[in-house]
Order: sequence, then C-alpha cells, then structure tokens
Amino acid sequence: MQALIKFSRAIDWLNALVGKSVIWLIFAATVISALNAVVRKVFNYSSNGFLEVQWYLYAWSFLVAAGYTLLHREHVRIDVVNSRLSKRTQVWIDIIGFIFFLTPLCLVAIYLCTPLVMEKYQSGEMSGNPGGLIRWPVWLALPVGFSLLMLQGWSELIKRVAFLRGQGPDPMGRLTDKSAEEELAEALRQQAIAEASVNTSTPAPQAR
Repeated sequence: MQALIKFSRAIDWLNALVGKSVIWLIFAATVISALNAVVRKVFNYSSNGFLEVQWYLYAWSFLVAAGYTLLHREHVRIDVVNSRLSKRTQVWIDIIGFIFFLTPLCLVAIYLCTPLVMEKYQSGEMSGNPGGLIRWPVWLALPVGFSLLMLQGWSELIKRVAFLRGQGPDPMGRLTDKSAEEELAEALRQQAIAEASVNTSTPAPQAR
C-alpha cells in the first residue's frame, strides 16, 4: 500500500506542477489577444494565426488542467443526496466512479484521439483559414489532458482505498495551496473578526 501511496503523491505533484504552469498559457493568450487588437487598430492588419494561437492556448489550458482540477476536487458535483450519506458511503461512491466511469472514459478518449493526432502530425494538416496554423499541436492536448485526468483519478482512488484501510487522511476535504504565512494571516483575520463580533455584541455600560 505504501508504494501505491508514493505513486499517488507523484501523480499529485505532476498535476500540481501542470496546473500551476497553465496560468502562463492563459497569460500568453491574453497578451496575444491584446497585441492583436492593438495591431489591428493601429496598423489595420490582422491574421487568423493570431486568433488560432489563442484558441490553441485556451484548449491546452483547460484540457491539461483537468487533472489539477480533480486534484483540488473542483469538478462539478451533485451533492444533494451524496452529502447526506455517511463518509464511508461517499468514499465508496467515488471509488466506483473512478473505476467504472472515469477510467473507461479516459481510456476510450485516448484510444480514439491518439490515431487522429498521429494522422494529423504525419500529414502536416493545416487550418483551412487563410494564415491559419498547423493542426496537430492543438489535437495533442486531447491525449495529454485525458492521460493526466486518468492518472489523477487513479491517485484519488488510491487515497480513498488508503482511507478505508485506515492508512490515509480523509480524502474528501478540499486542498489548499496557501503558504504558512498566508494561513497565519487568515487565522489572524478570523481572530480579528471574532473579537470584533464579541465587542459588537457586548452592551455598552449605561451612564448613571
């Protein structure tokens, strides 16, 4: 079990690194969008390549960050019923979901899109738009993104099995990226709010 836990931590580290790096893709897309607008207004010039590279960057950002999103349990969940169940039942529901739904879905997606990526790479297919870009780099985001998502699903599965065996912490709570300084600042802020609330609720002494 300890070897699997180490494997889970390695996957968590990989997706955390990918997730924190994706912000630069969004930043690059934003800069390109701004420059494209300036060049179009000032020099009356534009290119479909500018637009398509933004699409490529956004596609990569949300596809490869899917595993990071799962790591932080930020995917959309329907907890109307699930939240009323016991902790162990919730964990078992997640285990079933990771084994019978998430993993098969990712495997099918990887199986179907990988040949398409190879085909577009070998053919050198270009965008049909004038000045457009080569296509295979954006298609590559599909197998990469689904692979990272599947690995994170396995990591979450290992965490839940470890929890049921009494060898791991509660896997259902949210993670935090806050540093020790940020956590201290948050604790001090909460303490200040609590003190202000106490002072507000304490009645002032009446004058005699």
